[in-house]
Amino acid sequence: MVERSLIDCHVHLAALPEGQNGCYISPHMLKSPLFRFLLWKHGLSPHNPRQANQKYVDDLLTELRASKHVRQAVLLGMDGVYDHSGQLAKEETHFLISNEYVLATARAHPDDFLPGVSINPQRSDAVDEVHRCADAGAVLVKVLPNAQQFNPADAKYRRFYRALAERRLPFLSHVGYEFSLIGKDQSVGDPTRLEIALDEGVTVIAAHACSYGLMLYERFLPVLLDFSKRYPNFYADISALTLPNRFRMLLHLRRHPEIHHRLLFGTDYPLSVMHVAAWGRLAFRTLGQLIRTTNRFDRQYAVCTSLGVAFKSFETLLEKRPQSP
Repeated sequence: MVERSLIDCHVHLAALPEGQNGCYISPHMLKSPLFRFLLWKHGLSPHNPRQANQKYVDDLLTELRASKHVRQAVLLGMDGVYDHSGQLAKEETHFLISNEYVLATARAHPDDFLPGVSINPQRSDAVDEVHRCADAGAVLVKVLPNAQQFNPADAKYRRFYRALAERRLPFLSHVGYEFSLIGKDQSVGDPTRLEIALDEGVTVIAAHACSYGLMLYERFLPVLLDFSKRYPNFYADISALTLPNRFRMLLHLRRHPEIHHRLLFGTDYPLSVMHVAAWGRLAFRTLGQLIRTTNRFDRQYAVCTSLGVAFKSFETLLEKRPQSP
């Protein structure tokens, strides 16, 4: 694989609310252990949001540009929770990264970032937002049903899925349990609920290779294998598969090279990339190289390839989209 040939399809844009960026973090989320850890790890001060937001982007750019294998990242937004009338339910929303902030950040660094907006299909203007974001250059739509409190299998979202298919926007959906944000109904992380989108012709990307997210139990492996066989528009990313609660799926993937062409490179930045899955499975010299690789993009590449798991770049899907006039 040519160096710096990859596009990471799963990189989170994070921001504190300031000015008109449209972002929001609830007091509960600000106090959570995970969020406090991320603030500490990245040296971000919640008391100076503008400076913290710029530092997050600068740190991401520094690490991305230092990567030997990854040249671009798809920045992911995070839509909020919406009530039954399709209006934003701020009291239920704990983390919101606005599409406008995602689009503006990607526009500011076009050689490094691609915009991956987030649209909760429950919102009243969901279809209009698909077209607006597509016109603005979005390359995919990301959702997290567990935290955004919607069921992807609900038939009332068919118009939304048809709009995605019309605009050739891939639909990247979280799969499995959700720990980073507050997930209420964990059952909506079941990948079988994405079948309605697949049937409508949407290119679906199942995050975390359909990992269940509960340590050693990977109940969705049969779904991953079945969808990869039946749907030419089905893909999965390898983000977060080095974490202890998901690396069992990474080990399963070693035994299924027949679906590696459906896997897309992703990290789940800013989460850590670990090498524990390689312990006892690789030579000490190779393991030592993994441990010395501190760049998260390169460590994800090295751990997965060293374990014999192949993947493609998100560019594979970009090449299938019609060229802009």
